[in-house]
Order: sequence, then C-alpha cells, then structure tokens
Amino acid sequence: MRIRRILAAGIATAALAGLGLTGAATATAASLTPSQGVGAALTPGECIDGGGTVDWTPNPANPGTGTCRGGTGNGQAVD
Repeated sequence: MRIRRILAAGIATAALAGLGLTGAATATAASLTPSQGVGAALTPGECIDGGGTVDWTPNPANPGTGTCRGGTGNGQAVD
C-alpha cells in the first residue's frame, strides 16, 4: 500500500513536470513566430500607444525612418 502511494505521487509529479515543460516549449515557439518579426517597423501611433515617443533624428542606416524611444516598442524602427 505504501509503495502504491509513493509510485502514484512520483507519477503525478512527473506528469505535472511534463506539462510545465510542454507549456514552456509552446510559449517559446509562440514568441518566435514569423508574424511577430523583430524587423517589422511600427507606425507612429503604435509607438505612442505603447507608451513611447518617436525620435525622428536622421539615421543613416535607415533613412526616412525614426526610432521608438521608451514603452513597449523601445528601439524599434518607426515608419
């Protein structure tokens, strides 16, 4: 009887640990989807809505674009 309890507890622990690893793998895969590409430029409204401000200082690497400063889009290009 005691062995059954220990075995049941061990199986339950392994099952819960497996669910945790599966959830972590799913979360990682979801965060790397191409639709959320890092290179996508924000609109000025998206930058401002995210709590940032648009810095229109000329950037030789990306002429005609700005940079979002602060907020959720910090450092991203703005078209």
